[in-house]
Amino acid sequence: MQWQQLLRRLPPGSGNFTQDMDKFLPGNRLTFLREGGEAFRAMWEAIDSARRTVHLETYIFNSDRTGEEFARRLMVKARQGVSVRVIFDSMGSLDTDPVFLNRLKNSGVRLLEYHPVAPWRPNWAWARRDHRKILVVDGSVGFTGGVNISHVHAPRRDGGADWHDTHLRLEGPAAHELDRLFREVWFKETRSSFALADRLEPLPGGALVWVAANQEFLHRHRIRRACLNALRAARREVCIANAYFLPDRGIRRALAAAARRGVSVRILVQGRSDHPAVWHAGRRTHDRLLRSGVRLYEWPDSVLHAKTAVIDGAWCAVGSYNMDHRSLRHNLEVNLHILDRALAVKMQARFAEDMARSREIRLKDWRRRPWTDKLRERFWYLFRHFF
Repeated sequence: MQWQQLLRRLPPGSGNFTQDMDKFLPGNRLTFLREGGEAFRAMWEAIDSARRTVHLETYIFNSDRTGEEFARRLMVKARQGVSVRVIFDSMGSLDTDPVFLNRLKNSGVRLLEYHPVAPWRPNWAWARRDHRKILVVDGSVGFTGGVNISHVHAPRRDGGADWHDTHLRLEGPAAHELDRLFREVWFKETRSSFALADRLEPLPGGALVWVAANQEFLHRHRIRRACLNALRAARREVCIANAYFLPDRGIRRALAAAARRGVSVRILVQGRSDHPAVWHAGRRTHDRLLRSGVRLYEWPDSVLHAKTAVIDGAWCAVGSYNMDHRSLRHNLEVNLHILDRALAVKMQARFAEDMARSREIRLKDWRRRPWTDKLRERFWYLFRHFF
């Protein structure tokens, strides 16, 4: 089916996003997972149902309560003869217990530590990290978003920190594409290849999904370019939630231009952060955005960790990409860019709930903040390229 025909089933305004339509895969079934606890349960169910392969790629694989639960299920599958591979980032998982990793290896789980923190090794690249969060089971059911394998994402009733995040479960051709990305990283780092599952046929009536990935040097701007195109196409509304919001000049200009042409631009940022330096540096950009008509909201509760967007009720983004220098230039990242009415409605409802609970930052009050805050923001902004 031609993409022009598919657009007729989407919300008004979807035609504005046709610049990248050749990259969207039709026929994907999506499930919106609102928080870490919900995401973990869905991922565990998928792992338990695995018959052939389980591929997990994550920035953080902690040896905490949640990590132990994932490890237990992965080891069970490996002992049953399922091919289980795990890629974890060395820097992100720096605190992970080596005994925990050895147990996984001894059970038959194949592990790849991405860019080990080892300066004595040749070609050590300390800045290049794998920030993706991907799980693919049997090449047909995939997950991605902002949730790491860490108990901070678990609900408070289970002893977690209830970080505010979003994940997606998907079936269809986009799940196969996530599996291909996993395979590419594994081959590049190990020079060991393995069979990729057969391509999946589009599901009837499914969503259009572009699996947009930053991949090493030549493709490091791919996600940013797609986001810029979407912002420039916006005609009515832009809603963004971004954990480490430190946008470059091009993104700031696109947001300001949208606000000036009458688009309602609202951005949810952290009210409290696990990385204070990044938080202070990001606040340095607030004044100019507020002056241009962009509305900013601070999430007041647990740490905001989501990286999501909805534009004109048509274009949605969920993934690992932060609007900061590290995601742009150094990290392996993946975003799902989606054209789907049902998902847009759910995400808009989530944004409305979040912003109703958040504190809006108003320009007049913002300029009255203590001079010590302004000094910290100015200082940390100088180091924005090193975070």
